[in-house]
Amino acid sequence: MGAPPRKSRATIIDIARLAGVSKSTVSLVLKNSTLVKAETRERVLGAMQALGYVYNRGAANLRLARSNIVGMVISDLMNPFFTELAVGIEEALYRAGYVPLLANTGEDPERQTRVLQSIFEQGVAGIVISPSNRSDVATLLDIARAGLPIVTVTRRLAESGLPYVGQDNTAGERIAVEHLIGLGHRRIGFLGGYATMATQRERVAGYKEALSAHGIVFEPILIAESPPTRSGGGAAVKTMIDLPDPPTAAVCFNDMVAVGAIRELSRQGIRAGRDFSIVGFDDIAEAAHNAPPLTTVTGETRQLGAEAAHVLLDLIAGAPAPSAPVIGPTRLIVRESSAAPASERTRLRA
Repeated sequence: MGAPPRKSRATIIDIARLAGVSKSTVSLVLKNSTLVKAETRERVLGAMQALGYVYNRGAANLRLARSNIVGMVISDLMNPFFTELAVGIEEALYRAGYVPLLANTGEDPERQTRVLQSIFEQGVAGIVISPSNRSDVATLLDIARAGLPIVTVTRRLAESGLPYVGQDNTAGERIAVEHLIGLGHRRIGFLGGYATMATQRERVAGYKEALSAHGIVFEPILIAESPPTRSGGGAAVKTMIDLPDPPTAAVCFNDMVAVGAIRELSRQGIRAGRDFSIVGFDDIAEAAHNAPPLTTVTGETRQLGAEAAHVLLDLIAGAPAPSAPVIGPTRLIVRESSAAPASERTRLRA
């Protein structure tokens, strides 16, 4: 009598069917991910035991290595800066033979957590993310511990230890303020963003450094926090010009804030570039076509995205993580929204 037929090896699909979950959820349980609810985990483990499943980690890693899909998680695609960043990332991934799986989190940390879980379940080769404000670092670290390469871009999550690619926010804001000081301004505001944002803290640091270097006392009242949007910029500049001793110029958290500030100044009968100087940050496409054209700081956004993609691709290929953050240079682009204060122009004509 011959040997009984050999029973075929149980698969993740078998476990998923028995447990009533997706195969991606089974993969998360196998990686000891905390993204899976406790009751779901127990159901999956029970199904594994019932089927006599033995996890082949080597085969799983091989499947992951073959994936040509990369998760691209962007914090705010309504902001042209992040759209430009996404284009830079996508172009670099495409040239390397990878396809991005794009998700927009809308600056919502809870939505970001759900997006990350969903993308991870798709078996992507890696993730590049511009984190939302107040990001849940634990979720990112959980995914990284499961063996998936992650690169953060534009917003530093220092406590995470994850690879980071960004522009030199502090140096960029410093040169923006020094430009205004060079024009003769001594009372300069900072508009937009929140102190909870790492990027805002870095840019405010540059603002303070420039003031200190020129002997100008920092005044907290000259920082007007607001959403980093056009409407936020309008509200922030209105706060400034309503002060008993308003500034004659302001640097802005980003170009969106700057454009909104210029529009609000116009509504108030104040001409940007003559009565009040404005400097932005990012050099979005709209900056050059604004009325007046916007003086701003650029960090070459598309190139920044490409650099983030290259760091991720190196990690996917097995290279060690960069030993330090990858920081790109910034430079000032002078246009018509900044000029000497009216009092200085009068003095020079006298």
